[in-house]
Amino acid sequence: MGSPTDRLPVPSTRAGRDGLAAILANPAKSVLAFDFDGTLAPIVPDPEQARAHPEAVPALAGLAPKVASVAVVTGRPAGVAVRHGGFAGVAGLEHLVVLGHYGAERWDAVSGEVSAPAPHPGVAAVRAELPGFLDRIGAWQGTWIEEKGRAVAVHTRRATDPQAAFDALREPLTDLATRHGLIVEPGRMVLELRPPGMDKGVALVDHVREIHATAVLYAGDDLGDLPAFAAVEKLRSDGVPGLLVCSGSDEVTELRERADLVVEGPAGVVGLLRGLAAQLR
Repeated sequence: MGSPTDRLPVPSTRAGRDGLAAILANPAKSVLAFDFDGTLAPIVPDPEQARAHPEAVPALAGLAPKVASVAVVTGRPAGVAVRHGGFAGVAGLEHLVVLGHYGAERWDAVSGEVSAPAPHPGVAAVRAELPGFLDRIGAWQGTWIEEKGRAVAVHTRRATDPQAAFDALREPLTDLATRHGLIVEPGRMVLELRPPGMDKGVALVDHVREIHATAVLYAGDDLGDLPAFAAVEKLRSDGVPGLLVCSGSDEVTELRERADLVVEGPAGVVGLLRGLAAQLR
């Protein structure tokens, strides 16, 4: 039996209410897409320790058979998101898709395999240069490097002043990335150096078109989710209703301000999933 927090919340905008209504009216033609860290999984100091909220996978499994597609769209490698999320072999998630590295990688539950293009050579060059680079600019204190396969990230959350460290690193890391044909994707106290050409918006639109969806929901929490928000706004202008959900964060006010619906972190996302599933019985 669901709790009162599992009741389906009402979006604050007309466009969001229209998006939700379209999903409820025709779930079999709807795509529901979710970021991983901060949306399905709580933010933790060490990303390697991040795991899906304990009720997220059961909630997704209860909803997925009722819609056209459920997708996880993440900056993480697809295989890492699958492991940390516990998505493989779950009844109800037989058709889950994980779009990793902003869509450069794809994991399908049907095959259990990851498909991806060849890595960008600039990532290996940056990976080799980055430790000495950070040392030369005096940025080691409290910062650390995360190896992400097709990208590399510098975290500042453990610094004495995380925001000041983030701000100080943004320009030099952008210069380093540009020199190697990469871009910098800012996040919550993290700067990720990755290849250009793919972002969560591109990945989401490609998936919506692949499914021929007539409605879409996207939930995220971070700056890297802004392209997906923009993609949903563009889809709306093209006649595809959409619902934008912010997994509440005081660190990323821009996302909160653009959302149709704000929920309180991964627990709130779980409540939304349960509320949707209850309405679609």
